[in-house]
Amino acid sequence: MTIKPNLDFVTDRIATGGDLPPRREAAAAALRVWQDLGITHVIDNRQEWTDEDLVAGLAPDMRYLCNGVADAGNGQPDHWFDDGVAWAREALSDPDAKVLIHCHMGINRGPSLAYAVLLDQGVDPVDAVDAIRRARPIAGVSYAEDALGWFHRRHDVDPARRSEDRRRLAQWRHENHIDVVRIIRSIRQDAAAARVA
Repeated sequence: MTIKPNLDFVTDRIATGGDLPPRREAAAAALRVWQDLGITHVIDNRQEWTDEDLVAGLAPDMRYLCNGVADAGNGQPDHWFDDGVAWAREALSDPDAKVLIHCHMGINRGPSLAYAVLLDQGVDPVDAVDAIRRARPIAGVSYAEDALGWFHRRHDVDPARRSEDRRRLAQWRHENHIDVVRIIRSIRQDAAAARVA
């Protein structure tokens, strides 16, 4: 069985993407691919599901954080960023660690938390979102504004810089718009076709 990993590396040590396949055999094969790519830590941002037991059983050396949150489009709380970023920061303190930050499809929650991790590492707000989109063209990073607000509050960024960062992120969104609804529909159609095949 050939498995294409549903992840993309944003940096050499931070990846973002989607979840494991639903069938156990395919999930086990995908998990082996994650390991072959060097993934040592996984942050799962799905509220609706967890692979914690599967990972613990099949890849006991891989560290796993359930950091689930709903993808309802109405913003994400600071504590979600606090928990995920602190865990990623600790993981990345090991120079051999590689962290996968994922959600279901790898469109919003996973990429948005990856964005917060990049901000925490000192990456410029526009450079960070641009790196995620280059690595994973389907990434909507819909909670980037929430991540940026979280970063500003946690680092006591001055009001002028906050305003400029928000303006630059809004301009980047305007210039790099993607149709997330169309992308989600296409992924669902492909998944339904694969189940029939």
